[in-house]
Amino acid sequence: MFKIDRLRFGTAGIPLSTPRRSTIDGILQVRKLGLDAMELEFVRGVNMKPELAKKVKYVAKKNDVVLTAHAPYYINLNAAEKAKVEASKRRIIQSAERLYQAGGWSVVFHAGYYLKQNPAKVYGRIKNELKEVIKTLQDRGIEIWVRPEITGKPTQFGDLKELVNLSEELEMVLPTIDFAHCHARNAGKFNTVEEWREMLGFMEDRLGREALDNMHIHMSGINYTAKGERNHLPLRESDMNWEDLMRVLKEFRVRGVLISESPNIEEDALRMKRKYEEVKV
Repeated sequence: MFKIDRLRFGTAGIPLSTPRRSTIDGILQVRKLGLDAMELEFVRGVNMKPELAKKVKYVAKKNDVVLTAHAPYYINLNAAEKAKVEASKRRIIQSAERLYQAGGWSVVFHAGYYLKQNPAKVYGRIKNELKEVIKTLQDRGIEIWVRPEITGKPTQFGDLKELVNLSEELEMVLPTIDFAHCHARNAGKFNTVEEWREMLGFMEDRLGREALDNMHIHMSGINYTAKGERNHLPLRESDMNWEDLMRVLKEFRVRGVLISESPNIEEDALRMKRKYEEVKV
């Protein structure tokens, strides 16, 4: 995996202000806006052809835009039906393969659901299925970060400790830290400087400096209930203390990619980038 020189800011998908809605035009618009990352949204399926991926790679490299990808939503590595688990693995593999062909860096996905089962048992199953995904990618010569994400509901697999454990046990795996999901999953907690310092310190203690030098972050405002995430919100319409978070990320010298998942994707991406650049530590 290639190294990233700083914390880069980008959009979840093609910026809303892009005149023509194509991936290549989206990359050009990201650069025009002053951002330097973009997440390819494969959430409904991997609909990018290999030929286009090669062109995307050229344009992204030329414009110094780092690409990540979000794999399809229809993934559950703990599904009861074997066919659904196999389909889930194929979706992760296909997303990683296409992103790699596009010169990308990191692919994110929601790993699965507990389905009212023992969390330790679910962890073991998801780890084994993910291990097979990694082996397939390695056999194909695909070197890319594979990123289970912190999820927004307690019924979904994916709290910070589970993802750190996976990252310790499996090659090519690091967490995607979705700070809004973590906030919603924990009923309004994880929204202070102290809690974020604790999170990043925990990652560094367990996974070393590599984890903080290669962070894949999702950020937005979020609407939630006691049951967790409901929907994403613009930062200024939410209770997220996002300005404090920018200070903590600067304090920990985090590198990697921060993707805005707000409804106003580029507006909040630029807002966070400007605040981050203003911070003195």
